[in-house]
Amino acid sequence: MQKVRVNANQIGLVLKNGAFKEILNEGSYWFWGNEDAYVYDKGTQFIAPIELNLLLQHSEIDEALEVVEVQDNEIVIQYEDNRFRMIMPVGRYAFWKGVLNFTYTKVDLNKIDITEDINKQLLISRLPMYTRSFVVESYEKGVLIVDGKFAKVLDGGTYHWWKNATTIHVAKADMRQLQLEVSGQEILTKDKANLRLNFFVQYRITDIVKALYENKDYEKQLYVLLQLALREYVGSFTLDELLDKKDAIGEFILKNTETKVANLGIEVKSCGVRDIILPGEMKDIMNQVLMAEKKAQANIIMRREETASMRSLLNTAKLMEENETLWKLKEMEYVEKIADKIGSISVAGNGQIIDQLKQIFVKTA
Repeated sequence: MQKVRVNANQIGLVLKNGAFKEILNEGSYWFWGNEDAYVYDKGTQFIAPIELNLLLQHSEIDEALEVVEVQDNEIVIQYEDNRFRMIMPVGRYAFWKGVLNFTYTKVDLNKIDITEDINKQLLISRLPMYTRSFVVESYEKGVLIVDGKFAKVLDGGTYHWWKNATTIHVAKADMRQLQLEVSGQEILTKDKANLRLNFFVQYRITDIVKALYENKDYEKQLYVLLQLALREYVGSFTLDELLDKKDAIGEFILKNTETKVANLGIEVKSCGVRDIILPGEMKDIMNQVLMAEKKAQANIIMRREETASMRSLLNTAKLMEENETLWKLKEMEYVEKIADKIGSISVAGNGQIIDQLKQIFVKTA
């Protein structure tokens, strides 16, 4: 015979000749050799010594056990007193009722949205093999595409979905003001002058769905639109006209591309020419033209000044011819200037020289 002791927090199971006989509560029991007794702690998982379905046919077993069925494409999360305990994949699980309070959350892995009340920290630390995550920064927006179809727009944040055969793709874009450089564009003007142009545009994405879902490579398309608009503008002017109207390029580009850019989900804020670069030989020619123009302007100014000077001298001469006193004052002015340049004057000669000097400095009555 065999003696078995069942404590207060335990439960016993007796099989006779491999078939269920009875459930044992607290106490001491004796059994014959053809009987097998199993003792379990209440609240623990029950690993059946024989087929569980056979045992569950008995009401005593069915009432003493809590059975959890997990189907294909499901998992069950078990909590003990609202604390995570374990994850149960596909299968049948049985737990003895009694001491511990178990609760369960069943998850359907066929869907992607996590609608169950599950703590995000638990998703990250305990369920990474069952979930997929994606981060959208605070300055970004994302487009969720499920099985190749648009689902919804994602604002900044961390997103979790159940992992299954459904394909998920998240396309995201920076929603801040951006700048695109259109550099090194070699374009012919109307008069066949070859030049290289550097252009910039500042833009912002206004419709994330158009930019990322309805259009492919929106930034490349924007680049091409700017290229074509630049070629259209530059090709309609001669080099001289273009250099005179270069400040109007930005305004033309904004107006010309407004509708097409809006179809990309983009709004152009500002744009303009950074540089217009001429080939080496064209630079030399332009420099020569510029030097010739400046020389011509300088000659015109010199001739104008000379003419003004001659006109002034002519007017002075006429006044002096008409006014003897003015003539004498002018003579005295020049004598004073001469005297400033010399230290002394030695005069040699007869009295005629003195008389002549008197005639210069003393007005005759």
